[in-house]
Amino acid sequence: MLHSLGVAVDGDGYSLEGALDFGVTGTPSNVLDGAWLARLAQGDPEALRALYRRHHVVVRAFAARLLGDDHAAEDLVHDVFVALPRAIKGFRAEATFEGYLIGMAANLARRHLRSSKRRRAALQRVAGEPQREVERPDQAAADAELAARLMHALDKLPDKQRVAFVLCQIEERDASEVGAILGVPASTVRARVRAARAQLQSMQQFRETEQQA
Repeated sequence: MLHSLGVAVDGDGYSLEGALDFGVTGTPSNVLDGAWLARLAQGDPEALRALYRRHHVVVRAFAARLLGDDHAAEDLVHDVFVALPRAIKGFRAEATFEGYLIGMAANLARRHLRSSKRRRAALQRVAGEPQREVERPDQAAADAELAARLMHALDKLPDKQRVAFVLCQIEERDASEVGAILGVPASTVRARVRAARAQLQSMQQFRETEQQA
């Protein structure tokens, strides 16, 4: 996956010329992003490789938390960076570039959410429900079971509520930051999280994860 991005890049080798074209100021990291964005807008493939190297870990972490599926997460990261050269004109410096990438991932996630839900449902049908009385001395196995229960609960949420819940409750971002990422008011984010929590609280799988966390 992501061979087309040529992820092995040596050195940043950037110039600050053009960084201000994107209104990116502040920390050296932000200015560096602005320089690469200016080069990306000019069609420089090296810029795409550099931006992937700088940000793919954060995007993949969000994708994995949202989807609960490593393969689907890799596919979503691939889609984000393949779409980036066409989408970059929509970037506004009011948000961080990292936040912009996460917003892209949230917008592109719908197909991957459907496929990961289907995969989990199929695995559950084949394996059957785990026996709750089985002793789990291995902490890693117990954690994996809790994570699986949480994902099955999240699968019942509408996509917009799921995204808001993951960003606010799991990644612990505040509503204002999430609103900037998703392009909606902070009040909308809070409303989606409240609705998600209300629906999750009615599910036994989610109540069990909170009791055992």
